Amino acid sequence: MFLLIFIYFSVIAFIGFSLYKGYQFARMPLQSRLDLYPVPKEAGEKGEYGGSYFEELEWWKKSRQVSMAGEIKEMLKEMLFIKKLFVNQRRLWWISYSLHLGIYLLFLGTVFLLVGAVTELAGLPVTAGAGVNAHWWAVLVYYGAIAPGFAGALLASFGSAGLFLRRVFDKTMSKYTTLQEYFNLLFIFGVLVSGVFAWSITDPALNYGRDIVKGLLTFSPIQAGTAMTVHIVLLGLLLIYIPQTKMSHYVGKYFSFHKVLWENEPNLRNSKMEAKIKKALSYKPKTSWSAPHIKPAGSGVAEPKEVK
Repeated sequence: MFLLIFIYFSVIAFIGFSLYKGYQFARMPLQSRLDLYPVPKEAGEKGEYGGSYFEELEWWKKSRQVSMAGEIKEMLKEMLFIKKLFVNQRRLWWISYSLHLGIYLLFLGTVFLLVGAVTELAGLPVTAGAGVNAHWWAVLVYYGAIAPGFAGALLASFGSAGLFLRRVFDKTMSKYTTLQEYFNLLFIFGVLVSGVFAWSITDPALNYGRDIVKGLLTFSPIQAGTAMTVHIVLLGLLLIYIPQTKMSHYVGKYFSFHKVLWENEPNLRNSKMEAKIKKALSYKPKTSWSAPHIKPAGSGVAEPKEVK
């Protein structure tokens, strides 16, 4: 019962901490309004060439057209393909994308593992296709779990190890790499290696993997050997750990794009944006140091005035 309860706890903790991280991002104060262009949610050709709604004469008298489809399209390029890293640091992109693509494939394999468990609970055995009576769906689900799972494990292992070595031997990157970042990559690599080891020696066809998922779906006790138990515990600890670190950028990317890079909501009188700006201007500085461009709290510097 320990493994059953631990898996439930780690998955719930991952989802709960991720949602809480999103809640924290959503409640952050207004960013600095840098107005960085192009803004993909600008409708029509303006979103393509980098123009702005504010170019229009007397724009405040016209209805503002927003394209969420354009914003989502650009956001998916970054989330799925890490576009900015590809454009700016192509050599690093190959290693980093190997890790991310591997994780995506592992997730896909897990989905097929879940589908396979449901299929077997429905009475259809999942097989590799041996025999004339093999059902096409069972064969699809069988290889749908194995193929992306195997490829994902290899790619993610290569990516995590490659990023770790790059941070160790690249003099520039090593200056900005913290001990926690080294630990994060080693933790991911350790979980992947333990999974590949357990998979190769105990469950190459993922039959037992489906049994574990069926146990989770039916609230039945899970039996596992030493290798599989170590992998499950490490994976569960990683799920609990990830949302509490900078690796939770899978949550933050939406807010960093939608609310920081592309936030160009007009500041009109009596609008929600005006209220947000007033609230941001009301925050008192809490710094304990000074410089030509900043003064400590209580220094007698005039309060900021409302910008019209």
